[in-house]
Amino acid sequence: MILLQDMTLQQLTDYLTSEYQVRSFVAKQIYGWLNKSVDFDGMTDISKSLREQLKQNCVAVSARIVRTLTSQLDGTQKFLFRLHDGNVVEGVLMNYKYGNTLCVSSQVGCRMGCAFCASTLGGLVRNLSAGEILGQVLAVNALQQGKERHVTNIVMMGSGEPLDNFDNVVRFLQLVSCPEGINISLRNVSLSTCGIVPNIRKLADMGLPVNLTLSLHNPDNEQRKAIMPVTKAYPVEEAVAACRYYFERTGRRVIIEYTLIDGQNDTYAHALQLASLLRGMSVHVNVISLNPVKETGLKGTSERTLQKFLQYLDKFGISATRRRTMGQDIEGACGQLRRRYLEGDDD
Repeated sequence: MILLQDMTLQQLTDYLTSEYQVRSFVAKQIYGWLNKSVDFDGMTDISKSLREQLKQNCVAVSARIVRTLTSQLDGTQKFLFRLHDGNVVEGVLMNYKYGNTLCVSSQVGCRMGCAFCASTLGGLVRNLSAGEILGQVLAVNALQQGKERHVTNIVMMGSGEPLDNFDNVVRFLQLVSCPEGINISLRNVSLSTCGIVPNIRKLADMGLPVNLTLSLHNPDNEQRKAIMPVTKAYPVEEAVAACRYYFERTGRRVIIEYTLIDGQNDTYAHALQLASLLRGMSVHVNVISLNPVKETGLKGTSERTLQKFLQYLDKFGISATRRRTMGQDIEGACGQLRRRYLEGDDD
């Protein structure tokens, strides 16, 4: 089946005029419906005969919301999306003063093996196509119709490692920022990686003004290997050097995500080593206590220790703030809702 949301307006026009002999204005109408996450039956200004033909070979909506959880603490919404082949992924919509930020998934599962993450527990199932990543945004936009704001910002921090699905992610960035589509500025898009060095450098050379986030979580290579196996291939120093290169090529300040795990990465020595690693770099550190995932056996650091860690970084001259914890009562960490759904325990 052909996923129409994988296409730009020009590609869709070329495909429909070639395969179905439709006129270009009809293709533009269909493109408009696709960007509203409307299935063929809802395309009321398209002939029924054409819609029936398209149903035989094409998929209009690549991601459908099948479950929604809403936090009673802060209004954060967590979505479970079903893809056209029956696989499911997650997304989280967070409300801020500046707009609505949607966290999207780039893979079904993940093969990175990070010890604190539920997404990787079942391994990697498959990559998402560009249209399936975009489809998550379009589905949430459609749900928000009639409200003051739709999705204004995107973070690629959901299930999967974006740079392990490089071509489809770059294609998604092109689609989501397309002027004929929903036209979200790439300056409003953040991409989080565990540190796949060659692809950080490759992305830098493309010159896309995306905000890069490095999920670091420990500045010591040996300790980081225990929670993030990617360190075996790409040591901390190489990942940070690639981030420096990213800033040089794009001018975009890099964000370091640092999740504090009780007793593992939250000491004075860790803060000092982190500061030494980042010194002289245009960077900001987001510190957050681990959002518990029961399967991992890990727990977040205490509030007191978190505040002390921030004080250490400030003392060492490193820009750092506490990242707001959102959706904790709905299991905001990526992978948890999908896992419960697959286990048949999503009620």
